[in-house]
Amino acid sequence: MVQKARDFASHGAHGPQGNVTRGTTHTQRMRRVDRWMSGTRAGLLRHGEPLVVDLGFGASPSTTVEMFTRLRSLNPALRVHGLEIEPERVERARAAQRDGLSFGLGGFELDVSPAPTAVRLFNVLRQYREEDVEQIWSLLTSRLAPGGFVVEGTCDELGRRATWVTLERGGPVALTLSTHLATLGAPSDLAERLPKALIHRNVPGERIHAFFQAADAAWAQSTAVAPFGLRQRWRFMAARLKEGGWNLLDDAHRWRLGEVTVAWGDVAPGR
Repeated sequence: MVQKARDFASHGAHGPQGNVTRGTTHTQRMRRVDRWMSGTRAGLLRHGEPLVVDLGFGASPSTTVEMFTRLRSLNPALRVHGLEIEPERVERARAAQRDGLSFGLGGFELDVSPAPTAVRLFNVLRQYREEDVEQIWSLLTSRLAPGGFVVEGTCDELGRRATWVTLERGGPVALTLSTHLATLGAPSDLAERLPKALIHRNVPGERIHAFFQAADAAWAQSTAVAPFGLRQRWRFMAARLKEGGWNLLDDAHRWRLGEVTVAWGDVAPGR
């Protein structure tokens, strides 16, 4: 059963912080964010013995196992630990444990050791209130190892459309959009998968709304390159956004994957 978001503040002092969520997932659902983590943050994950936490892995540990497989290829000393607030889910997941992959009971307090280098939190905060987000972000980032990061986002059931916020110790730094281009009508199709902090802000006067308007306009202008393929069309769109003054933090290498990352200050809530 899903607990109401208003109960969030009552959890914590004597147990895992957070609410039980629906926990539904599908295999390969998180492949886009895993690809991004193993690409743009590879340098951080390749060295030492980093701990990566999958927070709120859900009713099945399948996507945690997939993340472990992908990230372990970067560094055989890397460890992944899945956390869930529901004890029965943890017990089921432990059947998938192996060297470097473990599961435990826990929530936003991130009571793990050592401090995590990376935290993946997907399809969890969408079931909370918008006003809870800043507090949860602050709690998560306070538990990070130096240089660490959190990816907090949402994706559709098949993982074809995903968006996430990257957070560091100082707070949010970027918003990433990632999509299966063959099923995309326009960049604004991704708006329905925005993280909780932005999902209700896609209205006139908000920065995220202006960003999607600019992206849709650039996408419409890219029809001339459409015969060269959807990747070229997406790259054209991203290049036009950058020329238009949007602070994009990635480049053509990531754009060709159907991604674009924009600085948080360009899309942050606040009219």
